[in-house]
Amino acid sequence: MTPPLPLRRRTWACRWLASLLAAGTTLAAAREPDFGPNVHVLDPATPGLQQRIDDIYAAQQPNHFGPRRDAILLKPGTYRDLRIPVGFFTQVLGLGAHPDDVHVIGDLRSTAFLDDNATQNFWRGAENFSVTPTLGIGDNTMQWAVSQAIPFRRMHVRGNMRLNQNEGWSSGGWFADVLVDGTVNSATQQQWLSRNSAWGRWTGSNWNMVFVGVRGAPEGEFPTPGQRYTKIERTPLVREKPYLVIDARGRYAVRVPALKRNSVGVSWAGGRSEPGKTLPLARFHIARPGETAAALNAQLAAGKHLLFTPGEYLFTETLRITRPGTVVLGIGLPTLRSDNGQPLVKTADVDGITVAGLFLDAGAQDAGVLMEVGPPGSRQRHRADPTVLHDVFFRIGGAAPGQVTTALRIHAHDTLVDHTWLWRADHGAGVGWTSNPAAHGLWVEGEDVTVYGLFVEHFQQAQVVWRGNGGRVYFYQSELPYDPPTQAAWRSDHGDGHPAYLVDPAVTRHEAWGLGIYSVFLQPGVRLDRAIEAPRAPGVRFTHMITVCLVDKGSIDHVINDAGDPARCQGGSNTSTLKAWP
Repeated sequence: MTPPLPLRRRTWACRWLASLLAAGTTLAAAREPDFGPNVHVLDPATPGLQQRIDDIYAAQQPNHFGPRRDAILLKPGTYRDLRIPVGFFTQVLGLGAHPDDVHVIGDLRSTAFLDDNATQNFWRGAENFSVTPTLGIGDNTMQWAVSQAIPFRRMHVRGNMRLNQNEGWSSGGWFADVLVDGTVNSATQQQWLSRNSAWGRWTGSNWNMVFVGVRGAPEGEFPTPGQRYTKIERTPLVREKPYLVIDARGRYAVRVPALKRNSVGVSWAGGRSEPGKTLPLARFHIARPGETAAALNAQLAAGKHLLFTPGEYLFTETLRITRPGTVVLGIGLPTLRSDNGQPLVKTADVDGITVAGLFLDAGAQDAGVLMEVGPPGSRQRHRADPTVLHDVFFRIGGAAPGQVTTALRIHAHDTLVDHTWLWRADHGAGVGWTSNPAAHGLWVEGEDVTVYGLFVEHFQQAQVVWRGNGGRVYFYQSELPYDPPTQAAWRSDHGDGHPAYLVDPAVTRHEAWGLGIYSVFLQPGVRLDRAIEAPRAPGVRFTHMITVCLVDKGSIDHVINDAGDPARCQGGSNTSTLKAWP
């Protein structure tokens, strides 16, 4: 039966309205989030693509201590003949579900900041895409000349890599979840940590190369010169860093990988998707420079996660992360600072918090601590769902005078730290023994805390203080303070200088692998009697340690306690190694 005309018109109108609503939903899903002016969302068809990337680099390559921050987000697709140079405070992030969803055919490069010397190439990174280096330095090779605070994660290099520039030095780098089809040449790179990665071949070694859960680790073992390799077969416990993804309809989300135990190799090998959960971006508050900690705390209290966009955030109160399972993710190295003596970040003693990609800068007044994981006296155990810190970096001085007693304190048990650099600046503005005072980099009270990639430099007392039982550290790099004015000004209760790594006498279980500790004393007559201080107990073990004396002044007399030969810059060896202690 044919319906009356008015009813047919109403039916057509309903269908037309439904189609409009559906189209509107699709358009809304595809609309770009407002990430702010310093997040650059690009695709292979972006007009002036190369020029946009070159303009960012021109601004950032000299921006050693400046305020600008940038994140370059690459949508899935193939980018042909594209060169991506990466300067200071810049992250390049693929938006695919798999690293090969974003394929750059051309070049990805970090160029040395000081002629061929890359020892100041800090604060930059690349994550979650693939590179075929047809426009690299030749022989299908990309140059990644870097030092501290340079996360290189979830990457596929369809060729070779070189970790320095020409014959210049580089000092301290990081791989995680990375596949290199060809050869990694570490060249003059001084120290490096590779975790859960794989390659065709690794060549080169200098002071301290550590491989954890890696396929294809090189032959040889510490302390043989040219083979100073520390190899741990499996990564005991880790959760990979969360990352932004975009689907075919343009909808953004954050993928949060699951905790994994005793893992080897990359998580995404063979095209597989690692276990985890996907959080729609609608569940995140997108933080932008200018927002207050009070406003962000209100978002956290309402159950939102946080995505920090690039820029500087001046807080007058502490950011408090209190809800289990909260994800706080920064892109483009967003920088938090407080000048009124307030700590920057504190977490509750709850399960499953993730803090990733933040840069914490000490302010004009001493806040006591910049970041505190769990309150003092934390009692809960988090073995099944620990708090994890990924790529969280700390700076005291350099851009301006700053001070703090301790950069990072960890009270919560079972915490995982996956790459951190805690740096009392040795150059830049506001640098000097009394201009940027800071006693300690890391202080650990929690039990069973594990750190992969611990870089701590130039603090005025013990760089690391470990008081909780069950600690594990895989790779440690530390330069002692350059600037003690006299030996009298730099003396502990136990002797000359302060150890770079101090384990409390009450600790009965602690393990560390691959530790390098270096001196660059600028005043004559300054020395350190022991680089590491630890109690002699059956459960306290250190494996593969090296001390190095640089420039022409001072010495490190022992590697650990009274063991190990001196490293002297005059009248003796400038390096000393110890394979195991006790």
